[in-house]
Amino acid sequence: MGRGLWRKSVTAQVSREGLSSCPGSMALWRAYQRALTAHPWKVQVLTAGSLMGLGDVISQQLVERRGLWEHQTSRTLTMFSLGCGFVGPVVGGWYRVLDRLIPGTTKVDALKKMLLDQGGFAPCFLGCFLPLVGAVNGLSAQDNWAKLQRDYPDALITNYYLWPAVQLANFYLVPLHYREGPAPHPWSPSHLSSLPLLRGQFLGCCSLD
Repeated sequence: MGRGLWRKSVTAQVSREGLSSCPGSMALWRAYQRALTAHPWKVQVLTAGSLMGLGDVISQQLVERRGLWEHQTSRTLTMFSLGCGFVGPVVGGWYRVLDRLIPGTTKVDALKKMLLDQGGFAPCFLGCFLPLVGAVNGLSAQDNWAKLQRDYPDALITNYYLWPAVQLANFYLVPLHYREGPAPHPWSPSHLSSLPLLRGQFLGCCSLD
């Protein structure tokens, strides 16, 4: 069975067995689908911002264990704003460019996309994101440059521990219009469909302490 037929069969099975048992979830999913069709760019950007903010909440509460009273609300709002204003548009736009450069969907095409993404885009993205966070937090140009020099190497190394494998599966399994969407998708693995959530935790740990 080809990959396309496999996807259709899995989609149908999950739709019947999963969503049919949760009418509320099905209605919510269909509403999201309609909104995504009518306003794809706006919905993806807002979704990315929301999941980036949620990712920071999880990072603060479960990873850093700050507790509710010590939770940095301003940091979460910063992550939401950066998700809507920078990460969502930039990453979503990059995925579209990448799909034009390498339009195929085979395993080899996914590997090419991952190599281009991680070899070219990721270093530039982090190099722009970290100073942007510093500027939002009110750092001077000198302090921002010092922070970038201090944090960038570790952030990039940490990126390479996680994202090449995740992005390889992402480019092979997840359709373009869902790569900044919420979990769960009808057939995609749940850990891949929560990438903005994971990205929010990763970027929060890298840059907003």
